Amino acid sequence: MKGLLSLCALTAKKYDNELNAYYLRKVNEGKNKMLVMNNIRNKLISRIFAVIDRQKPYVNLHKYAG
Repeated sequence: MKGLLSLCALTAKKYDNELNAYYLRKVNEGKNKMLVMNNIRNKLISRIFAVIDRQKPYVNLHKYAG
């Protein structure tokens, strides 16, 4: 499961602008890359459980805030 979640985090970092900006900001602050990837995994888990709790699809509001 952890391996799959890691692959999801790598893909999210690549294609999700919000998570990519988060990754770059934290790495530029001097944080360890694996620590930041772990934080992205936690953010994905939070999104997953929020979707399950609310029973509504995830909507990325930052995508439309241009």
